[in-house]
Amino acid sequence: MSEPRVVAITGASSGIGEATARRLAADGHRVLLGARRTDRLAALTADITAAGGTAGFRPLDVTDPLSVQEFVAAARELHGRLDVLVNNAGVMPLSPLHALRTDEWDRMIDVNLRGVLHGFAAALPVMAAQGGGHLITVASVGAHEVVPTAAVYCATKFAVRALSEGLRQESDGALRVTVVSPGVTTSELADHIGDPDAREAMRAYRAVALPAEAVADAIAYALAQPPHVDVNEIVVRPAGSAQ
Repeated sequence: MSEPRVVAITGASSGIGEATARRLAADGHRVLLGARRTDRLAALTADITAAGGTAGFRPLDVTDPLSVQEFVAAARELHGRLDVLVNNAGVMPLSPLHALRTDEWDRMIDVNLRGVLHGFAAALPVMAAQGGGHLITVASVGAHEVVPTAAVYCATKFAVRALSEGLRQESDGALRVTVVSPGVTTSELADHIGDPDAREAMRAYRAVALPAEAVADAIAYALAQPPHVDVNEIVVRPAGSAQ
C-alpha cells in the first residue's frame, strides 16, 4: 500500500468514481468526493466512514471553474493539502453527427474536456506550491479509436489524452500525470443516450463489460508507485474483447 494521500475525485457519485473512492479509502487514503448528486455522495461517505475510512464530500459541477476551485480548496481546508486529483467526471450521449444533437455535443465538450481543464487549473497551483502532486484523468479507449455515433465523445477523450501528455512533458519530476483509458465498463453513461438507435447499439456493445472496480484498481496501481515512477497511461479492457 502506498503512503496515505489526500485524494479529490470528481464524478464520485457512481460508477468508476464511486469504485475509486471505495478502493482508495480502503487503501488508507483520505478522499474528498465531488459530484452534483450530493445525496449519493452523502451515502457513499457514510459507507466509507463506517468501514473505517476517511471521506468527505462537496457539491461539484465541473463545468463551473469556481465550483472546481472551491472543491480543491475544500481538500486543503480539510486536510491541509491536495496530493491527487482524479478527473473522472464524464458524459456520453452518443448520436450520429447528422442527427445534429448540438446541445449534447456542447455538454460533452463542457464536461469531458473543459471539466478536465478546470481541474488542472485548480490543482496545478496547489501542487506547485506544495512541491508535487499527481493528476489522474479517466479517458477511454475512445481516446485511441473512433466508432460511429461516438465522434464527439471520442474527440473529447482524444483531447484530454493530448492535454495530459502535454502537461507531462511540461512538468518536472515532482508532478506525476496519468491517463487511465477503460474499455467498456459497467456505469450509468449509456443510460443517458438520447438517440434511440445509438442507445440500442450501445446496449449491445456493452454486453461484455469491466466492473468499475477494475478501473479503480488501475488508478490505485498508478497511485501506489514510488515517487520516481510516473505511470503515464493505462489501457484496460474486458478480457477477450476488442472494445
